[in-house]
Formats: sequence, structure tokens, C-alpha cells
Amino acid sequence: MPQLTQLALVYQSQWFWLLITLGVIFFVVGRGVVPKVEATVDMRDAQIAADLAAAEKAREDAEATEQRFKAEIAKVHADAQTAALAARTKAGAEAAKRLAKADADLSGKTAEANAKLNAARDSALAAVEGVAADAARDIVAKVSGATVTQAEATNAVKMAMANG
Repeated sequence: MPQLTQLALVYQSQWFWLLITLGVIFFVVGRGVVPKVEATVDMRDAQIAADLAAAEKAREDAEATEQRFKAEIAKVHADAQTAALAARTKAGAEAAKRLAKADADLSGKTAEANAKLNAARDSALAAVEGVAADAARDIVAKVSGATVTQAEATNAVKMAMANG
């Protein structure tokens, strides 16, 4: 059979060209393409880590703000109780009417201060929600390449904060 006799003649030539082809593939893919892909993956990992760190910082800032508001509320309550106690100790039987009026005034001031603090806390939480929604949109865009509307991001942040 001429096909089999011919095999011995082209056997070494085929091995030579196979090695040349594999060498070219190794240098083109292994030395050219793979490092670029690895660099892209490393850059993406670094960006994700930076985004997560920024989100964690925003969360910590929000928690610190909440703690300050709680401390202010406690201080207002303590101040109101201290003022009420001082007024009671100084007051006599005749001062009962003035004490009732002072308690009403203090309750009103406390309610007003609580309302202001609650409004400030709600404003800060809304700002934090806005920042968190923007951060979530950016993270989703950078990690998955998908676009998220502001409303979707805001709803997701509200759900997360409600469950938190």
C-alpha cells in the first residue's frame, strides 16, 4: 500500500511541524495573551476591593452618625430629667402649678428636640441611602456590567436597611 510506505517518509517532517506549531501557539498565547488577561483580572479584583472598602466606609460613617444622634437624644432626655428634678426639689406646695407648667414646657421642648433629632436622623439616613444607592449602582455596573436604575438601587438599599 503506497499510503503506508509514504508514512515513513513524512513521519519526521510531521513531528517537526507539530513542534513548530505548538511552539508558536505557546509563545503567542502563553507569553502574549495570558498576561494581558491576568492583568485585566487583577485590575478588576483591585477595583472590586476598592468599591467594597468604600461601601464599608460609608456604612461605618452611617453607623457613627446614628450613634451620635442616639447620644444626643439620650443627652436631651437626661438634661430634661435633670431640669425637671431640680424644679421639683425647689418647688413647694404653691409651686405645683408652676411645676406642671414647667413639665409641660419641658415635654414640649423634649418633643420638639426629639422631632428635630428625628428629622436630622431621617435626613442623614436618607443621605446615607442615597450614597449607598449610588455606591450599589456603581458596584453593580463595575462588577457585572449591568445598569441599574436609581429607583431599583434605592429600593434595594431600603430593603437591605430594613432587614439590617
